[in-house]
Amino acid sequence: MYIIVVNPSILADPGMNPAAVTAATCVSAGLASILMGAVARYPIAMAPGMGLNAFFTYGVVNGMGIPWETALGAVFLSGVLFLLLTLLGVRRWIVESIPRPLYAATAVGIGLFIALIGMKNAGIVTAHPATFLSLGNLRAPLTLLSLAGLILTAALLIKGVRAAMLIGAAATTFTAFAFGLTKFTGGAPPLEALSQTAFHLNIPAAFQLGLAEIIFVFLFVDLFDNLGTLLAVASRAGLIEANGQIPRIERILAADSVATIIGSLAGTSTVVSYIESAAGVAAGGRSGVTAIVTGVLFLAALFIAPFLGAIPAAATAPALILVGALMMAHATEIDWTDLRNAIPVFLTIIAIPMTFSIANGLGLGFLSYTLLQLLTGRARDVSPFVYILSAILLLRFLYLGSG
Repeated sequence: MYIIVVNPSILADPGMNPAAVTAATCVSAGLASILMGAVARYPIAMAPGMGLNAFFTYGVVNGMGIPWETALGAVFLSGVLFLLLTLLGVRRWIVESIPRPLYAATAVGIGLFIALIGMKNAGIVTAHPATFLSLGNLRAPLTLLSLAGLILTAALLIKGVRAAMLIGAAATTFTAFAFGLTKFTGGAPPLEALSQTAFHLNIPAAFQLGLAEIIFVFLFVDLFDNLGTLLAVASRAGLIEANGQIPRIERILAADSVATIIGSLAGTSTVVSYIESAAGVAAGGRSGVTAIVTGVLFLAALFIAPFLGAIPAAATAPALILVGALMMAHATEIDWTDLRNAIPVFLTIIAIPMTFSIANGLGLGFLSYTLLQLLTGRARDVSPFVYILSAILLLRFLYLGSG
């Protein structure tokens, strides 16, 4: 549920109305989770994805100067393309072709990216002309508050307290109000606020040639997020068949595609399957009822959206940092002794936060993976899809380099 607080804090940076994005987050997460539970019958919750919302804000809108309405159009087109690929069976083939080490690398890289954004929002790190990054002013009241919230939330997580991130955010928010560091200015009713982002997407503008790369990244990263979550949750719930096949995978992928379309129409970035769904499975969830109940609760949260939208960045930054820390667990899935895989994995992980771009990290990882397999006599081990994807990414880098 922390996404209801964190997602608006990220999408507000490019000028989107925080209350509207809060409402859009509730609506898209609610409808998408209900869809996943009813159609695919899996205990998988869905909501706007962490990492993709950062790419939407810092990579596309702020980084490229593209209006957020056009970026929403790109999200919509990626969802439509995703659905077409699913119906044609292409998406399943892609899933079976992508090298597994790069799945974990992407998750780790996005985790570092999210943590960096959280530390920036908290004021823990700041830009520096000589060293690029430097330690921020730790005596600033809001930075001190964020650090306190970080330690409190981390302690609650370690002790296994449920809703640790919500408790940490609430405590930080109340402290900010108590010391006059933030004020509640009210907010529009949920449906009225939602109208400021819903159906504001600009699809015609997203058809421009320059947005092809953006649509591709939304499409590609959503695939990684969905597959990684699917494998993790299905394994935890014991739903994978003996032959390694995932039952009803086409329904899962179709629900994920429609969820992204719903999110873009409501006014938020790409909606994905959430790895936190594993918490529901650990508590006993085994069917789509788990996801449906989660969706209903997201919709119920819509009616307190104005209050959630007023939560300061100091309260959400600790959640970003700790989500990044939790995503580091994927590093244990990597065989670091196999340099053919370890080097592309490392380049993917390090390039995502250091270039402030998921696209650059994925591109360097795929290109290095393909080239190393070719140069070390493993050309036959690389699937045709990886060669095609590597060629596309090479063209992308040549295009960017020509500028």
